[in-house]
Amino acid sequence: MKKPVIICVDDEISLLKSLKLELKNAFYQDYAIEIAEGGEEALELIEELQEEGREIPLIISDYLMPNMKGDELLKRVQEISPHTLKVMLTGQANLEAIGNAINYAKLYRYIAKPWQSEDLILTVKEALNSYNQEQKLGQQNAQIVEFNNILQGLLSEQSILISKLHEEEQRLKKFLDAMPVGVLVTDTEGKPFYINSRAQELLGKGRVEIANLEALREAYQIYRAKTNQLYPLEEDAIFCALQGRSVYLDDWQIRQADKSIPIEVWGTPIYDEEGNIIYAIAAFTDITERKKAEAERSKWTKQLADLNCNLQKALETEFQLTEAASRFVPNQFLSFLGYESLVDVKLGDAVEQEMSILFCDIRDFTTISEKLSPQDNFKFINSYLSRMEPAIIENNGFIDKYIGDAIMALFGESADDAVKAGISMLQKLRQYNFNRCQGGYPAIKIGVGINTGSLMLGTVGGVNRMDSTVISDAVNLAARVETLTKHYGVSMLITQRTFSHLKTPENYAMRQVDEVQVKGKSESVLIYEVFEGDPPEEKEAKLKTLERFTEGLCLYSNQQFNKAAVLFAECLRLHPQDRLALIYLQLCQNQTKDNSLLYPF
Repeated sequence: MKKPVIICVDDEISLLKSLKLELKNAFYQDYAIEIAEGGEEALELIEELQEEGREIPLIISDYLMPNMKGDELLKRVQEISPHTLKVMLTGQANLEAIGNAINYAKLYRYIAKPWQSEDLILTVKEALNSYNQEQKLGQQNAQIVEFNNILQGLLSEQSILISKLHEEEQRLKKFLDAMPVGVLVTDTEGKPFYINSRAQELLGKGRVEIANLEALREAYQIYRAKTNQLYPLEEDAIFCALQGRSVYLDDWQIRQADKSIPIEVWGTPIYDEEGNIIYAIAAFTDITERKKAEAERSKWTKQLADLNCNLQKALETEFQLTEAASRFVPNQFLSFLGYESLVDVKLGDAVEQEMSILFCDIRDFTTISEKLSPQDNFKFINSYLSRMEPAIIENNGFIDKYIGDAIMALFGESADDAVKAGISMLQKLRQYNFNRCQGGYPAIKIGVGINTGSLMLGTVGGVNRMDSTVISDAVNLAARVETLTKHYGVSMLITQRTFSHLKTPENYAMRQVDEVQVKGKSESVLIYEVFEGDPPEEKEAKLKTLERFTEGLCLYSNQQFNKAAVLFAECLRLHPQDRLALIYLQLCQNQTKDNSLLYPF
């Protein structure tokens, strides 16, 4: 809430600032101090403050000012803000001006210039106290007027009510007798005062003469449900009402000669004008049908709970089946087809998609497999595949199919995902080989081939058996590129199409391998080796010879075989295990017929 405002008016700015400073030091916690350099500016300030809803308890004005003197200003203030107290602060006002201010502007006080600080602060403090007292008094008077109006209305209503009281009492009795709810009214001792027709029917009798409240329960045979005991006195509805408490009970039971009636009851005290309890009223009703309904509801609730339990089990089974189905048909495959559930898939559904295809195969798997029993073959394959699968899933790909020991995986978001997956597979293979060697098994090698292009995803098969698959030249090319890894003695090859789709090719250790024409293709394809996933020592050696190898490859392409052979020989000197450099050195030797160039060290 914004502070009330004290306004200071003077045409001498130095005096005005001095006045503001003194008042601010004394009243800054509770009041805001505003200044105006003349009457017109003061009136504009007051108008702005009123629009904001701000209180203006006090205005202090000089008398002698240009355009508008102090008495005229205070008179105008009286017209627009009559509750604001006015103090004139001047050394030049005459008696007439002061009289005008007192008569027409309701001047609170006059202080001569130059002022005394103590007198000024005391005057302002008294003025503010006077203003606050007037405000409080005004509020109290308004409340008194409002209260008197309310009281007058109440007295008028009371006279009407008294005249109709007897008539209403008779009507009330008829009304209570017609109610379908039993009503029992007792006096302060618990003796029956009034019982309506429905209550007599439920209790089996009308008013009875009893000595006290304790006898009431026995007289009307009021028991606690499901027991053979009268309802406990300290918990009874009539007793609680006579203690000033409103209660609700649903375990009353009224026993008549031939039946027992379950009852719900509301106990409420009735007060006189002075707040004293003069009666207790108990309203009660037969809840036999409700009890039957509750028993039936309990039965149905149990049946529903059993049904829900079975439904939950069915949902869990369905979830398990859905989860199991996703192992055979990846969720990503369904998503590309525009489905959420395997149930929706139909034979012949297909969609065209730009994707990267990864093929991975174990080198010399047949030789390895021949040495293992069928059971050990399955253990070996599953052990290997379970380590390769996470590398694909973690890089936003999914496995389209397993072809024996081979893996075909698809990547729909970016070619980088496919390359990262291949690198991860090679890294996981090193750890897998380490564990195999620790167990006395030989290490294995794999080849990874990746191509990017347009393909068709869809379903093929018949009415009783169908499968998900992809069809495209891009898929065939990826498979054939993978077979070239063994020929070139490298672990991972990618095509030019994949290379051109990489967002950051500089992040991977790569080198151009060859421009080849794969089986079944009329156009040649440029392929690259990605050796980012090679063992650290091999990667370092290839990076060290990368510049020489690249230059040698360029010379070879330009048929400068002698110069190229020198560079490839240098690569082999630095990295004797570089199969690719050896292949090109042999090719150079074949072109030059110079056997001295063939691996001269």
